[in-house]
Parts: sequence; C-alpha cells; structure tokens
Amino acid sequence: MSTQPVLEFENNSLIPLLFGEHNSHLSYLEKKLGIDIADRGGKLSFSGDQNAIKTAHYVLKTLWDKLEDNQQIGTAEIDAALRFFNEKDHSKVERNAHKSENSGKSVIKTKKRTIAPRTPNQSKYINLIQNNEMVFGIGPAGTGKTYLAVAAGVQMFVEGKVERLVFCRPAVEAGENLGFLPGDMKEKVDPYLRPIYDALHDTLHWDYMMKKMETGEIEIAPLAFMRGRTLSNAFVVLDEAQNATCGQMKMFLTRMGEASRMVITGDITQSDLPRGVKSGLRDAQDTLEGINDIKFMYFNNKDVVRHHLVGKIIDAYDNNARERRE
Repeated sequence: MSTQPVLEFENNSLIPLLFGEHNSHLSYLEKKLGIDIADRGGKLSFSGDQNAIKTAHYVLKTLWDKLEDNQQIGTAEIDAALRFFNEKDHSKVERNAHKSENSGKSVIKTKKRTIAPRTPNQSKYINLIQNNEMVFGIGPAGTGKTYLAVAAGVQMFVEGKVERLVFCRPAVEAGENLGFLPGDMKEKVDPYLRPIYDALHDTLHWDYMMKKMETGEIEIAPLAFMRGRTLSNAFVVLDEAQNATCGQMKMFLTRMGEASRMVITGDITQSDLPRGVKSGLRDAQDTLEGINDIKFMYFNNKDVVRHHLVGKIIDAYDNNARERRE
C-alpha cells in the first residue's frame, strides 16, 4: 500500500459533478481499481497500488476536462476513460494525461449534446468518418457503429457540409413474418428503423427533426427504396448491412453521388438472410478492402458499451461457435 500526493480541483461549481451524488463516482472508481480515495473539500488523496492510483489520476483529470467542456459525466464515462488508459500505448496516454481522450475532432457536437467516443476504436471510427468519403464499421452489437455514424452525419448536416441525411436499413425479417404484422407498409417497416430514429432524437430537437423530415432533408427509408436514385450532397448511412444481399449492396454503393459520404455498418455474424445467401456486407468486405479510399473499421467485444454482461455474452457465443468448428 502507498499514498500518492493529493489531486486538487479548484472550480467549486464542478466538484460536486466530478465526485457524483454522495461521492458515487469516487466510490465507483474505488471499486473498479481497488483503491481508497479520501475527499477533503476539493482535494483528493489516494491509497493503494501505485499503478491503480496513476490510473485514477488519469480518469479524474479526463472527467474534469469533460466537465470544463460542458459535457455530462457518469459511470459510463469512467468506464470509457479506463478503456483508454488500458490501451497498450501507455506512454502516449501518460503524455496526454492532462487532456481529455475525446479532445479535438473525435468529439461530435450536435444541437442537443456533445458525443464523445467511449473506446479507442470508437475514436478511430469517428476520425475515419470525418476524414473519408466511404467507411465501413463492422463488429458486434453495442459498439456504437450506428449511433456514432448517425451523430457524425447530424454534425455535418448542421454545419452545412452536406445538404441531406439519408438513413436506410434492409427490411429483413429476423425470424418473423412482416406480412402478419398489422398496419400499412410504413407501420410495418418503421420498427426496423427505430434505432435510427432513436439516434436522431438523441442528437436533434424533435421539432427541428420533424421539420427536416417533412422537407425531405432528413430521410429514413428501407434499403429497397434506394434503387434508381443518385444521392448527391448527402450523408448516407446503411445500417444492418449484413442483411443486404450482394446485389442490394452493389446497388446501394453505386447510389453515391457528388459531394456525398457513406457509412455502412453491420455485424457479419448476425445475418438474417436465408441459409446459403451470402451477405452483401461480407461480399463488400472481400471485394473492396484493398481500395485505399475506402476505409474499414473493425470493432471487437472490448468495444461493447452496453451493459457489461453484453460483452461476456458475445464472448460466450463466440467460444461456443469456435468449439463447434473444432
């Protein structure tokens, strides 16, 4: 056991937000790192393992930077800072210990909130989207592929870098038959597009979003509705791309017009296509990965930012599938 020098914060209005209600953030960090943190006003003293204390200093300084940038923090942000610190390049982390890992371009600012990456791969993904015209985000559920793509598109739209937002998904039935669902086609298809609506609602005020949807500047539609169109001056997202056939994927990618950007997201292991039908996402990966101007970002189970059990569930299924193959 050892004790490190105190860490002091001077802005009294932010200190309660940093520590959390009833010091809940400090307690969470203590439990995560196995250390003790003593609070004396705006001063914190630490006892425990040296490396764990160094990690705590980094996490708290990162959270403080977020607060000074008017960002909200909670246990999710603590987990995010821990993921960044646990990256292999510790020397780089230490050199930037006084800066938020979400500084610069990797932060997405929309009308409603500022969205920061919660894993190093999410940070790389945001940078790829911001700096390339076509990006594929491939990986398991819960890694933020769709949410970050929608948020990045909203930022570009609000800043006037694109004139339209177009979001689409294949309307593939995951073990259910659309024909037996009540309602017209829109009512049947909307549930498939709900994650996109949710991400938009998180980044835009409702009245603004509805107004832009009425004028056609924001469009959410099934993939089949893209056929025959040319999408110019637009930010276009194809979500759940593993459920597109090879023909649909080629059709979609060739809709790209002047001054447009495309993000294609999906999980190759979760295709709902009929047995024997190759996923258009896997086919695009095989066909396009060698093209320099098309970027691929691969997420893994460590990037899952949902409940901590989700990553363990994905690991268990992957191990089970691996054992069956062997």
